[in-house]
Order: sequence, then C-alpha cells, then structure tokens
Amino acid sequence: MTPPPPPFTPFPGARIAVVGLGRAGLPAALRLRDWGAEVTAWDDDPARRAEAEAAGITLRDPAAGRLAADALLLSPGIPHRLPTAHPAAAAAQAAGVPILCDAEFLYRAVLAAQSGACFVGVTGTNGKSTTTALIDHMLHAAGRSAEAGGNLGPAALGLNMLGSDGVYTLEMSSYMLERIATLRFNVAVMLNISPDHLDRHGDMAGYAAAKANIFARQTAEDVAVLGQDDPVTRGMAPLVAARIVPVSGQVPQLGGIWAEERMLRDDGGAIIDLDAARTLPGTHNAQNAAAAAAAGFALGLSRAEIAQGIATYPGLPHRQEVVGTTRGVAFVNDSKATNADSAARALASYDRVVWIAGGQAKAGGIESLSPFFPRIAKAVLIGRDAPAFAATLAAHGVPHEVAGTLDAALPAAAAAAFAGAAPVVLLSPAAASFDQFTGFDARGDRFRDLARAMIAGGRA
Repeated sequence: MTPPPPPFTPFPGARIAVVGLGRAGLPAALRLRDWGAEVTAWDDDPARRAEAEAAGITLRDPAAGRLAADALLLSPGIPHRLPTAHPAAAAAQAAGVPILCDAEFLYRAVLAAQSGACFVGVTGTNGKSTTTALIDHMLHAAGRSAEAGGNLGPAALGLNMLGSDGVYTLEMSSYMLERIATLRFNVAVMLNISPDHLDRHGDMAGYAAAKANIFARQTAEDVAVLGQDDPVTRGMAPLVAARIVPVSGQVPQLGGIWAEERMLRDDGGAIIDLDAARTLPGTHNAQNAAAAAAAGFALGLSRAEIAQGIATYPGLPHRQEVVGTTRGVAFVNDSKATNADSAARALASYDRVVWIAGGQAKAGGIESLSPFFPRIAKAVLIGRDAPAFAATLAAHGVPHEVAGTLDAALPAAAAAAFAGAAPVVLLSPAAASFDQFTGFDARGDRFRDLARAMIAGGRA
C-alpha cells in the first residue's frame, strides 16, 4: 500500500506573528500553522482573541517586549505607518521584522510547492473587484483551473493550492501592496488612480506609490495592463518593466484594447458588443472589460472565450446591481461607491436618476460630481455628512432632501421616481458607510432588502 504523501509544510519553523484576527487574519493564522509555521496571534478585541485561542492558536501581544519573529502578518486595515503606527507594527519596525500581507505568504507557498501557477494582480481606486471577478469568471468559463480572492472574497491564504496550469487572480488594495516583498505578478492590472485613503498614505504621491508596487519585480516576460482614462495611471508607464497593454473605455489604443461606443475592440477588430453584457454598464465598466480581456489574452484565452466570458458575467453585489424593477422604475444598489469618483461612474451610466447618497464623506465631498448634477432629478441624503452634501447640492440648484437613514430615504426616493422624476433610484453614496453600517456590503444589503420588500408589497 502506497504511504500517504508527507504534509505540505512550506514554512517549517518560521516564527510568524499574526495581528488582526478578522475575516482574513484567523484563517491565515490557522493555515500558516498547518503549513509548519510557529504562529502567535493577537487582536485588540478580546472576543477575537478568545476565538483564536479556542482554535489552538497561541496568543502573544507583539507589542509586549521585543518582538521575536521572522515576519509580522498585519491585517490590511491596521496601519503600520500613517496616521499612527499600531503598537504591533511599531514593535516590528523596532526589531527589524518585515511587515507582510497574506498574499505574500500564498506566493511563497506556491513557489515552495514548485508550482508554476500564474499570479494576476488587479488594483485601482475603482473597478478592481469587478475586474478581478470578471477575469476569474472568464477563466472558469474557459475550463481553466483558477482561484480568486484577496481584497475581494476569500482571503489569499484561504485559496486552494493550484498546479502549474492554475491562475490566481488577486484583488490588491493599496494596503496590501505596500506589504509585499517578493510577490511578482505575471499579469499586473492598474485600472485608475483618484484620491482615496490619503490618511494612510499621506498624500496622492504616497497613495500612487503604494499602488505602483503592483509592478514591482515584473520583467519583460510579464504583462502590465495600464488604464489610460486618467492622467495618473497613464503617467505610470515609465515605472513599468513589463510589456504594457494600454486599455480604455473610450479612446482607441494602439496595441491595446478599448471601447468605441459599446464595442470592445483591439487592433484585430471587434471582440464583443458590450450591450450583450448587461452587468457591465457605463464607460468605466467598458474599461474594466478591456482590462479583463487584456489579462485573458495574456493568459492564453481565445477571442471567443473572452467574448463568452464577458457576455455571461453575472456581476457582483453592490456594484450597480439592479435589485428589482416596478412601475417602470429600476432600483440600483451601488453601495460600493464609497468615494465621489466611484459615484461619478454610476451617475454617468444613467440619463436621469433619483440619487440616494451620503455617509462618511471622503476629502473633497461631492463637489467634483457637479458635471453630473444635471442628471439628478432629486437627491435623498443619509448619514453623518448629509448636511455637507445638501449644502453642495443647494449651491448648484439640485433638488434634495435630508432623510437621515436609508430606511427613510428609500420610500422618499421611490415616491419621487414613481411620480415621474426619473426611471432609476440609485444608491451610490459617494461616502463610506461606517457611521451607520458595518460596511458598504451591509448598507447595500439593507437597500436590497428594503427595495425588494417594497416591490413585493406593492408599496410606493
């Protein structure tokens, strides 16, 4: 009888401290322990510490004395520099211990397994979740071995190990990208850059530098998919050693992929009419589709496989998700729009809307959305910064009211739409959700539940 293969232990004896035991942290600690590492863990929340201890993880506060570890795996949401370094991060820096993200450990494990699996990294201020999911969908539709996760969906260390024919598509936030050390992406996708997370990166230059780390360690054998629809991203070309494929949702790109009206094209001709992809409305999604197609070509997919994958893409929740239609009015959940630039992409997709917006505003508020204000029949505002949004809208003569909560805003918005103001009620808040919800997903879930209950009950 053939004995079972030995356990896979790519990190034998490595001392890894894990701090932050939420969605990604605890699974990472367990996976690293199973892979042979000597894992200690900590979280500022006693309940999460208790959960880890119950799972057999040794608890140790890295900030209590000199940190003795080979690496600190720090949850992406915990700052290591700005606005203030977490005590665990400060301890790691004092001890010269590298601070890493879980995608770095996945990459090292794949190398240790002598797998030639490809790594695709997707980043950008907006659109990275859609593009990540679309690339993964295309690969699965074509019968390829593939896993997707990172900032989207399963954490990197929750993904299955793949063989040399496999592809990992990882959504990479700026928080993750500033914590990679050896990870090299065979295909790196940079969609766009606009102001976001400036408290963590200091300024736009710091934010862009963190994003540009997606191109680190690429060579001429690799592919860099570079968005051309904003100046910051276009300007990154000199930083890239890989072969650049330019992509745009609106402007032809020699040697790249672009959309003319709604026809996705490359130098070889038409790829697909994006009107066949109902989950990808708007110019921004045209660029997302172009980027996904560029990645697909780099990974060896055919034109037919790319077109089929785009046409059958089911979409993601909270990204211009049509949750229902009644009395000629569509209710669209775009709760993922946590900044003005993302909301602009949604507003640009519709001629006339009743807009639900508000929450914790980012720097600059919604003044940058003024070119889209003529599309807003009425705005219904929620959350902490509703008064600031109301002041901006009033200055531009946009009809609005402050509802305060989403539960109050939806019936008010629906009543205006049913009265003929617009055929779309759009939740695209242009603000974070943490003043009233645990995250954008909880906000979107509540909108979906309220809209579907209203539709089912026939209420206006």
